[in-house]
Amino acid sequence: MNVATLSALAEPNRLHIVELLRFGPRPVGEIADELQLNQPQVSKHLRVLSEAGIVEVRPIANRRIYKLRPQPLRELDTWLESFRRLWEEKFDRLDDYLRELQAQDSMDENQ
Repeated sequence: MNVATLSALAEPNRLHIVELLRFGPRPVGEIADELQLNQPQVSKHLRVLSEAGIVEVRPIANRRIYKLRPQPLRELDTWLESFRRLWEEKFDRLDDYLRELQAQDSMDENQ
């Protein structure tokens, strides 16, 4: 797991930018309008996201179009999957334990 990815996503405005780009590439001005931020602020956030490898830019005439790069998000998903498995195992053990308690309660009531 790349710490730069987590660090870049930790800032709320950058996370909002990533959420916007989830629906497709967008120019800087559109991102600024959507988030109600100044364009220089958005450009700064996009630079951080770009340096972390989360977004890439494609210049078209005088516009800069940003889109998500899938690889850092796949790496994040892989990292999170290890935690999902851990919690699923714990929930499975808890479920087994609760069934044992219910069976024991049923046996105690029948005696």
